Amino acid sequence: MPVYTVHAPSPGGADLRAGDKFVFVRDGFHFWAMIFGPFWLLWNRLWLVLIGWLIFMAAFHAGLSSLGLGRSSIFFADIVVALLTGLEASSLRRWTLSRGKWRQLDIVVAEDRDTAERRFFERWSQKQHGIVNDQWAVDRGGPPPTRGVPGQQFSNPPPLPAGGIIGLFPEPGGSR
Repeated sequence: MPVYTVHAPSPGGADLRAGDKFVFVRDGFHFWAMIFGPFWLLWNRLWLVLIGWLIFMAAFHAGLSSLGLGRSSIFFADIVVALLTGLEASSLRRWTLSRGKWRQLDIVVAEDRDTAERRFFERWSQKQHGIVNDQWAVDRGGPPPTRGVPGQQFSNPPPLPAGGIIGLFPEPGGSR
């Protein structure tokens, strides 16, 4: 089932009145981004990504041509780049939104975009009215604990086993 990330403009964007400005980005493979890469980037207004894509493709073709590869090899390399563009299209769109001062509000799992919007706004309106529904509650908490930081859960190194050796061999330098 597709996963959507919900983004809103940062200054005052987390208000239901600005709900028409929210952007839902589907995670996953984008077929049209693979087939019509630069046109898909234009359509979605990913200007910096398009410029980077054009520069990369020009350098990529120049590099492959200077290596003396034939047209068929370059064509297959272009297919690989197109496939990567289709796979990373949603990440590039999220990156562009984050550069434009948008912030990610939520993650929604739904069959299609309409269902994702309905689920998000139902949950959002319940949250705005102080209704907590444990079915949708997600503990986002703080950052994960890290080692070597005093006061955190994992600040001490993990204990070693009684023999002091971890692995398949019971003693250091023993026969294998």
